[in-house]
Amino acid sequence: MFKRQLITALEQWASKPDRKPLVLRGARQVGKTTLINTFGKIFDCFIEMDLEKAEQRLIFESNLSFQELLSAIFYYSGNIRNNKRTLIFIDEIQNSAAAVGYLRYFYEEAPEIYLIAAGSLLESLMDKQISFPVGRVEYLYLRPFSFIEYLNALHEEQSVSLLEKTEIPDFAHKKLMDHFNRYALIGGMPEVISKYAETRDILSINPVFGNLLTGFNDDVEKYGRNTTMVQHIRHILRTGFFFAGQRIKFERFGSSDYRSREMGEAFRTLEKALLIELVYPITKSSLPVIPDIKKSPRLLWLDTGIVNFMAGIQKEIFGAKDITSTWRGVVAEHITAQELLAQDKNIIARRSFWVREAKNSNAEIDIIYSWNGLLIPVEIKSGEGSRLLSLHLYMDSAPHDYAVRIWSSPFSKNTLYTSKGKKILLINIPFYLIHRLPEILNRI
Repeated sequence: MFKRQLITALEQWASKPDRKPLVLRGARQVGKTTLINTFGKIFDCFIEMDLEKAEQRLIFESNLSFQELLSAIFYYSGNIRNNKRTLIFIDEIQNSAAAVGYLRYFYEEAPEIYLIAAGSLLESLMDKQISFPVGRVEYLYLRPFSFIEYLNALHEEQSVSLLEKTEIPDFAHKKLMDHFNRYALIGGMPEVISKYAETRDILSINPVFGNLLTGFNDDVEKYGRNTTMVQHIRHILRTGFFFAGQRIKFERFGSSDYRSREMGEAFRTLEKALLIELVYPITKSSLPVIPDIKKSPRLLWLDTGIVNFMAGIQKEIFGAKDITSTWRGVVAEHITAQELLAQDKNIIARRSFWVREAKNSNAEIDIIYSWNGLLIPVEIKSGEGSRLLSLHLYMDSAPHDYAVRIWSSPFSKNTLYTSKGKKILLINIPFYLIHRLPEILNRI
């Protein structure tokens, strides 16, 4: 049982006087069931219903009144309904539209009962086969392990304690970077981290990656609405990892003969399943953030560790002193984007990057981070020979003077001047402090 940061958000949900039934969203195998089983230990009575099991699903599909349903749930689980603090967890709820329909009644007729629902294929089925009662439920989002969660899983309590300090001592930098580089290699999938925590052997985690990919492929029949879409999705799962972090075109993707319309639909289906994110660029340096969907999106996957395994670059990362130099910098950019997203529990949180596409003058910023009404440019670069030309172009039009560089060196700040003479403050943040970016910006 690993400590997940979302436990705090669950505790806050449970303490609200106007609490609604909670739907826990997240991709397959990110640890939703384990998280709720851990959370359930703080209740006097914890009841888990698994709707992949026909006999438990039948309880919800027997056309019972809500009070009869409650009596059936308590009877089936062997519990007595009383004034004890009770959490009911309905897992794999996507298997029963009737169960989804009952959620509103927990809010209206049994507010004293804590109710959480989750499902491994929930995202791909929402708005298509099932519909959650609007205004009667609330949502939380679980992502792969963050770097801090990874360190906790490996019982690196000293490193976690150091990362909570305002200033990181110089003697800790190398070891913290070694930890982050290993995290960038392994990724954040719970089962992979569990195996590595047990063995400390990189080779031992590859069969786990294989099983995860087999599970994703087995789900394709549920994602795709017809045979043609299933073929397109399988093609993406075979070839798409080689294009991680890159801008892509749907037309003939991955050296195929598939057309743009069909491939676009397949990509969007995988996006609903939370396996990928299509990140469209923005072209302005101030709010609002308006992605330009006419331009090519960047392809980001659920987890960097899976990308490394499928793309066959684990050995390159394992021997690298600086991950910004591995696989054209893709690994460093991908894990940075993943780590930033891991800090955001908002279900609609998305990542952004900036482009300027002009004749003989193209420019691109790796990540745009929204902070206090400002769009902060984030570049992932090594310190040596980094000219940051795109950053200068962006900052010339930005209504502020803050920029961030993520790198493998210790924390620092320095003043730069753009080609037009604008003075900017460049905040250089080591990879292991990505999770503290908002705090660092607030402090500075």
